[in-house]
Amino acid sequence: MAVDAIVVNYNAGESLQACVQSLFDSTIKPEVKVLDNASSDGSAENLRNLYGSFPGLQVLMNPENIGFARAVNSVAKDSTADFLLVINPDCILSQNALELMVGALNEDPEAALAAPAVYNTRGRLEKAAFRHFPNPWNSLLTISGLSRLGRWVPAFEGVAIDASKLPASNTRAEAVSGACMLIRRSAMQQLGFLDEAYGLHCEDLDLMYRLSEAGWFSVLVPSASAVHEQGVSSRSRPVWVLRQKHLGMARFFEKFQAPQHSFPVRWLVHGGIWLHFLVKLPIVLLRK
Repeated sequence: MAVDAIVVNYNAGESLQACVQSLFDSTIKPEVKVLDNASSDGSAENLRNLYGSFPGLQVLMNPENIGFARAVNSVAKDSTADFLLVINPDCILSQNALELMVGALNEDPEAALAAPAVYNTRGRLEKAAFRHFPNPWNSLLTISGLSRLGRWVPAFEGVAIDASKLPASNTRAEAVSGACMLIRRSAMQQLGFLDEAYGLHCEDLDLMYRLSEAGWFSVLVPSASAVHEQGVSSRSRPVWVLRQKHLGMARFFEKFQAPQHSFPVRWLVHGGIWLHFLVKLPIVLLRK
């Protein structure tokens, strides 16, 4: 089973090298295709200098930043591999993770996407690793903090599923982490690839939602693991990234859920999204 690994890089620094090295060390050797979105930190050039003409690696340079989804699609549309591994440049895959994810998709013909258990650098399971699709109710619970009650009262469960409920075996999930996801190329082609209208963030949720609508499933593979140094590529433009994240939330809601709700509810959802942006903005500015 052939695998193309797609790494979209933007100012990921030394994390890019660590990501690519983890792919080279994998028990299943993917063809690694790094697409650099006009980085200014020399990370793509350093990768080229380090590995030279290493077999199984292509470093493609964009003269401008064309966005994440468009960059992934530019590689995915030309691929002939059975599976596409879309992995962030600040994500390090464990040695057998890819093999376990390929095995999970081979075992379940209705599964189109598999993801490992993604941990942060402190060893904690990331909230995005095992989650529900966001909707007005569970998003409100998450933002307000009431989702903490979800451990005892299921009706109060937010978007993220409590880490204590991480299953021991492969489990179908509504949504998993987009930092590292293995996708059947045929399923991605059937859906028309990633939605390029997203600037950054939520294109992964969009893909998973469209897969579910088409009768496919996403699978969490807890025996596979990855470490995600979240936000490496965002450090050079944190306000822009924060804005794109909230634009993505708004687009996801409008595209899939807004028609089911009355205008007042739609207004409240959009108001909540941008109120959340305003709350987060000072924190982001202080971290600059």
